Amino acid sequence: MSSEIIGAIGLVCMILLVVGRVPVALAMLGVGLVGFGAVTSPSGALQMLKDIPVDVLAKYDFSAIPLFILMGVFATHSGMATKLFDSTRTIFGGVRGSLGIAGIGSSGIFASISGSSLATASTMARVALPQMEKHGYQPGFACGALAAGGTLGIMIPPSIALLVYAILTQQSVGDMFIAGFLPGILGIVMYSITVMIMVRWKPHLAPRGERTPWKAKIVSLTGLIPFSFIFIVIIAGIFFGLFTPTEGAAVGAFAAWAYAFVKGMRLDGLKQSLIETLALSAVVFFMLLGAEALGYFISVSRMSNTLAEWIGGLAVSPMIVLICILIMYFLLGLFMDALAMLVITIPVVYPIILALGFDPVWFGIITVLTVELGLITPPMGMNIFVIKAVAPHIKLADMFRGVAPFIVSDLIRLIVLVSFPAISLVLLS
Repeated sequence: MSSEIIGAIGLVCMILLVVGRVPVALAMLGVGLVGFGAVTSPSGALQMLKDIPVDVLAKYDFSAIPLFILMGVFATHSGMATKLFDSTRTIFGGVRGSLGIAGIGSSGIFASISGSSLATASTMARVALPQMEKHGYQPGFACGALAAGGTLGIMIPPSIALLVYAILTQQSVGDMFIAGFLPGILGIVMYSITVMIMVRWKPHLAPRGERTPWKAKIVSLTGLIPFSFIFIVIIAGIFFGLFTPTEGAAVGAFAAWAYAFVKGMRLDGLKQSLIETLALSAVVFFMLLGAEALGYFISVSRMSNTLAEWIGGLAVSPMIVLICILIMYFLLGLFMDALAMLVITIPVVYPIILALGFDPVWFGIITVLTVELGLITPPMGMNIFVIKAVAPHIKLADMFRGVAPFIVSDLIRLIVLVSFPAISLVLLS
């Protein structure tokens, strides 16, 4: 049996294991080890099992992951999210759908130091949803807006998904963060426009917000200072080469802790934050261990190289191949976790993208955006289920109906970014 066939059988087995509810990390690790042993030798697989934890856990770049997670946890526990939402709702006061726009804007800003879509959706739902319901927002639409806003956490830097993609493909983490900035801002703008269109088309979805004087709007800008300071320090430091992404994550985590300390966080809060960070980091690192094992297997099986050569010989344009890959990501997103999709598929897809001549940074941005769609599309829709846990009294079907316009908005944004790669790459030139 050829190594390519062994590789294909291994991927099929992994998919079946994931469908059978085996943890993704364990499925990747098991298939990677068994497949590597089948292609090389059992002793080679055992040696790989010894080497992989050291290779992954000793990588300097990976140390940024728990630091970014810690920064987001500090931001959550410090009350920054509540102050942020209060500021944005004052800024947009008087506009129909102002609380929806404020929820999306707050989600985008909170995501800039959280790095996690699920954390962003959960935090902003707790802060904003009660206020939106109190002021007469249709519950499903309110949940849909907040679920969509939560997805911004996977794109706006510092993003854990962009960080993982950069490490898996050996791209510059700083380049990926900078490339994700404008697409993330575009997401905030398009989601806000979607809210304005929907509330004008169906006025019962949301009332006009209370008007706020210009003086109050200006004063409320102070609520954005903590986020803006941390975000600017991290991105500017990376952009100008003052420090590495890992050092930037450490600076950001320290700044978020300092703010939390000033706001009253003491030893118990610090302990709880560290426990949450360790738990989330363990999940991410276990998935990276599995992805590393799977990557070794895919590499020795030569399946990705053979597939790339075969696709290169097809009489279709590279853009058609790219569209097929994005459709694959969209379909996988209906059933799989976003980060799991990246670590499973990148070892297979990335060589194909390079063979077709596409820019790897641009591909990373549109891939992460496509993966992002899976967070709000049924039946998986993790952001929807996170908000459902916060608001069990709202029907799941109403939430999915409420998020539908934002899915359309994301599809339009994806078409724009695919058609105009310069949006993602202009800040790198």
